[in-house]
Amino acid sequence: MWQGTAVSLHLAPTHGAPLVEVREAVAVTGRGLAGDRYFQDRAGDAPRGRAPGRASRVCEISLLDIEALTALEREHRIHLTHSEARRNVVCRGVPLTELVGLEFTVGDRVRLLGIALSEPCARLEQLTSPGVLRGLVHRGGLRARILEGGLLRTGDPIRPAAPGIGTGS
Repeated sequence: MWQGTAVSLHLAPTHGAPLVEVREAVAVTGRGLAGDRYFQDRAGDAPRGRAPGRASRVCEISLLDIEALTALEREHRIHLTHSEARRNVVCRGVPLTELVGLEFTVGDRVRLLGIALSEPCARLEQLTSPGVLRGLVHRGGLRARILEGGLLRTGDPIRPAAPGIGTGS
């Protein structure tokens, strides 16, 4: 059984705005992270300022393993800060590619469901460096739905959901 760690947390108040590193963030069930660009005013709504569509269906929270950033620097000589990666949670030791369709927890209370792997988009490369897109293909992280909200903190443990709970059993 694995256990990882939330290395850093990030929010952007509006689309295209730089992500700001925060020590804690409030995860709201079915809506996203309070104060983030993808936060939904009501559960099920499209995020503020976005029309419904592929990119806006499930963006309640996004995660990226720090190893993807290490590999990007090692293999492509591109350094991205955690904030520049444009994911809400940068983690270590979490098998993100194995979590699609499974539940996992962050900290004491927050419960997430892995929805889909998150491939990098052209906008990320526009905001950062040429080659970022190629360097993060198939390791751009995970999009997840918030099943049970609560407070996320830097350093929180990330673990599989307890056996017998939810879809990950």
